[in-house]
Amino acid sequence: MRKLFIVLLFIFGQASTAAAGVVTLSHNGITLNASLEQAGSSWPSGPVVLMTHGTLAHRGMEIMAGLQGMLAERGISSLAINLSLGLDNRAAAMYDCATPHTHKHTDAVDEIGAWLDWLKAQGAKQVALLGHSRGGNQTARFAAASDDPVVTAVFLVAPQSWDADHAAQDYRKRYGTDLFPLLAKAEQMVADGKGGELMEGVDFLYCEHTRVSAEAFLSYYAPDENMDTPHLLAEIKAPVTVFAGSEDTVEGQLIGDVEPLADGEHIRLVVVDGADHFFRDLYSEEIADVVAERLGVE
Repeated sequence: MRKLFIVLLFIFGQASTAAAGVVTLSHNGITLNASLEQAGSSWPSGPVVLMTHGTLAHRGMEIMAGLQGMLAERGISSLAINLSLGLDNRAAAMYDCATPHTHKHTDAVDEIGAWLDWLKAQGAKQVALLGHSRGGNQTARFAAASDDPVVTAVFLVAPQSWDADHAAQDYRKRYGTDLFPLLAKAEQMVADGKGGELMEGVDFLYCEHTRVSAEAFLSYYAPDENMDTPHLLAEIKAPVTVFAGSEDTVEGQLIGDVEPLADGEHIRLVVVDGADHFFRDLYSEEIADVVAERLGVE
């Protein structure tokens, strides 16, 4: 189905259209933006998928844009949000590592909630949450804390798993630096009331020798069992489907972590044979097929 372009003025939460297919929302003093794909008569009362991208990425990345088109072909509307990462009206592009990092991992949870409220104000009656990679963990965190009946399904695509030892090993492997002294420094800065101040020349997420606030560093690296998405699955009230790629080297342990939890009803595991972490091309088609089936779309 061809993309339907919109030129509308949304009155809820000071939301408006910035361009065809792009909607904006004023939230906590900054502008958020998202890509809205309307699928014919299903918008807005039919199923809408609220989609969250991965680490330092954006709403227009391949897996997000591809899934939006595939879902539209199946008669399903979608909203791919652009996490602000602390920036006003952030562009649909990878985060620039030269920009200081003051965003927190959990900021996304609040922004997912703001966009869910926006969808409800437009008349959405059935919303499915979908998140990829880190966005899968952020989506799971929101879903685990929410009992909103509008949320009828949760889809987690290669969601982040985590444990403290692996996180430390991965940091040393990637950057050749020990994580724990940096955590201790950030913790001390927060204790001294300097959590908003920047640590200079720090390796952070995908960025080498960048600037990051102590609070932001802790939010992504401090021990937190909720960083492990499988840990959250049982707390999510809506039915959950976890997609794992058989060739995923980023979340290679995901299948083994989720298999013992999957009961085939409330928690379902779909292993996509041949898919890597990004489910390119036909592998995303399989995701779209399963989403349509779970949402009862013919």
